[in-house]
Amino acid sequence: MPEPKDPEFIPEGVDLERPNPARIYDWFLGGSANWAIDRAFGEKVLETFPQVRTIARTGRDFLGRGVHYLARQGVTQFLDLGSGVPTVGNVHEIAESVHPDSRCVYVDNEPVAVAHSRVLLERHGDPARHAVLHGDLRQPDDIWRRALATGVLDPEQPIGLIVVGVLYFLGPDDDPHGVLARYRDLLPSGSYLLSSHLTEDQVPDEGGTEREAVRQQYQRSSSELYMRGRDEFTAFFDGFELVEPGVVWLPEWHIDERESKASRKYAGNPQESSSIGALARKP
Repeated sequence: MPEPKDPEFIPEGVDLERPNPARIYDWFLGGSANWAIDRAFGEKVLETFPQVRTIARTGRDFLGRGVHYLARQGVTQFLDLGSGVPTVGNVHEIAESVHPDSRCVYVDNEPVAVAHSRVLLERHGDPARHAVLHGDLRQPDDIWRRALATGVLDPEQPIGLIVVGVLYFLGPDDDPHGVLARYRDLLPSGSYLLSSHLTEDQVPDEGGTEREAVRQQYQRSSSELYMRGRDEFTAFFDGFELVEPGVVWLPEWHIDERESKASRKYAGNPQESSSIGALARKP
């Protein structure tokens, strides 16, 4: 199989006519699973709003802290929806640092993310404990059925459901709250939901014009950005019990769980991250 960094490594089904959010995010994080069209888009976004790279890193660090926290609570299996292109600090790597026998199923609808994840797991993972699915998280019953069919997840034991950095690509017509409610119903008791979202609630007016310009830029990519307020985001956790400190700015969430230089850049001004998140448990 070609190296992911090989310029000829173009998985089947990849659209190189438009920039893709998963590949753009990978570029923001310093990854290599992106193409010229994604890098050009990313450069324009950074010119518009230079904080975007730090915001992306803050979201990635939140994911790492959340998984580390869950692993310390005894959760050993994870379902990562909208997992994106693999980069440093993947869910299974962090979980294995606490529980070497941890398991994870990654799900994404971007062929590049799926192909690179499979390469990563083929070389550094255990196929009995990790799997990658090409699928649409908006189809919870299909994703759940296929995830269980891998044999990686035990439906009788708690699962850490990861939905980080992806809900803002789902619009009202996608019924994101209904989708999350269905996953909640499918999860066994004792499972957790870890999620984050971009927001404009209580975000300083300074930079508002730039943020709006970025949103308009994404409308020209393959996915549009949908901002949500704190109340609307909190509703994703209906039926779950929020873990302290509840819904907070990402730089404030269990900041001592793992090192996060990006989050510490927002010390004293966490709202500038434009990102909120939370962890909640299913009774």
